[in-house]
Amino acid sequence: MKKLLLATSLLGFITTNSFAMEGEGDIFRSSLVVDKLEYQFSDEKATNWDVYGYAGYDINKIYIYSEGEKVKNESANSENRLVYSRAISPFWDAQIGVGYDKNEESHQTWGIIGLQGLSQYFFETRTTLLLGEDGNIGLRAEAEYDALLTQKLILTPSIQLSAYTKDNEEMGIGSGFSNITMGTRLRYEITREFAPYIGVEWNKNLGNTNDISSLDEVYAVVGMRFWF
Repeated sequence: MKKLLLATSLLGFITTNSFAMEGEGDIFRSSLVVDKLEYQFSDEKATNWDVYGYAGYDINKIYIYSEGEKVKNESANSENRLVYSRAISPFWDAQIGVGYDKNEESHQTWGIIGLQGLSQYFFETRTTLLLGEDGNIGLRAEAEYDALLTQKLILTPSIQLSAYTKDNEEMGIGSGFSNITMGTRLRYEITREFAPYIGVEWNKNLGNTNDISSLDEVYAVVGMRFWF
């Protein structure tokens, strides 16, 4: 907990000083994006979410990320991040912050170092290094691509891969490559701010993580994406 408080204080110091350096002509912007709010047609019949918001200027922003799932009659599992983000090029941001993960049995705090942006061919990517209080180190890499089929119909394939250096059975993670998730979603933008979608996803635990909690399933999803 002391490490988390120290990291939060450091994040606040960096943010305050960075925002104070913004030019007078910079415009303050903020947004909340519900990237995924969906029902999962699997054995668990879970409700999933993937939400992020930001506030700040062109160079310096604060981001909040939250994603997870809620199964009926069970507590929600979630991964939450608070990061300071600084543009280091026109298409890339470097990030530093703190994270808090929880499930029914336990919770885990992390220090966060990340890189987010547009790679070649306009793939949206985010790579996050997780530094745990218990000495565990995690790595998560995510990528997705928006393929415009028409002006309103958009196909979005995505992939996510995670790995850790230590086992943590209470959090359901094992050392080595931990999980791979691949999917695609087809959305129809009724307006730019609101789009229902359907999709399919494959979710598989790997290595020691699969020994702790076996998972290998393909399921359909239906949901909505909106922002303001």
